[in-house]
Amino acid sequence: MKAIQDYYPEELSHCYGCGSQNEHGHQIKTYWDGDETVTRFTPEPYHTAVPGFVYGGLIASLIDCHGTGSAAAATYRAEGREPGTEPLVRFVTGSLKVTYLKPTKLGPEIEIRGRVRELKERKVVIDSRVLVDGVETALGEVVAIRMPADFGKAV
Repeated sequence: MKAIQDYYPEELSHCYGCGSQNEHGHQIKTYWDGDETVTRFTPEPYHTAVPGFVYGGLIASLIDCHGTGSAAAATYRAEGREPGTEPLVRFVTGSLKVTYLKPTKLGPEIEIRGRVRELKERKVVIDSRVLVDGVETALGEVVAIRMPADFGKAV
């Protein structure tokens, strides 16, 4: 099964969090799991905040890109289309809210699970949960805004 990010056009795949064209980035992948989206990521030792725990900015970055990817996947699903079909769907972050519940252990795989709270033509709201070993460590809310077709072409 392909991840939603696998359908992003090459010219719009440079994001540090989810871009396949960014060799230094996280290159996360987001998939459907029933009514939820899921992203898994294993942090590296350099993703440290304090010894043994993940830097909170990494958590925010993962929630951010998981949310925009989930918005694209949800839009294709709501429109009854396969991902990657024209017109292409891509989102950017309108707002990001992260609530840290407890420190996230460094080492185990991080799982981000998302649910669509609101889906409109240009705006999708995704609620996410960050889990490590089944324990919730953070919550996120991403308001994703649909990219206009000419976004990034007049840079």
